[in-house]
Amino acid sequence: MHKTVGTTDRALRGLLAVGAVAGSAVLGFSSAWGIVLLAAAAIMAVTGASGYCPIYSLLGINTRGERSEAGHDHLVHLDRAA
Repeated sequence: MHKTVGTTDRALRGLLAVGAVAGSAVLGFSSAWGIVLLAAAAIMAVTGASGYCPIYSLLGINTRGERSEAGHDHLVHLDRAA
């Protein structure tokens, strides 16, 4: 697996995972929305920790600042928008 998630993206996913767990605690871990938030938190935590996002791979997105293996130019950088 080629890593597709950059450092900033990984940090944001970690923060969102913590927030989703906190939201799940507020709503109740066994409620429907609590379970949805726990599932989202798990996905964000795994993709953030591993540095690989399958959806990014399918779409050719790479937030690490490198070209994807497929050769797509879908680099996501706000500082390069000009």
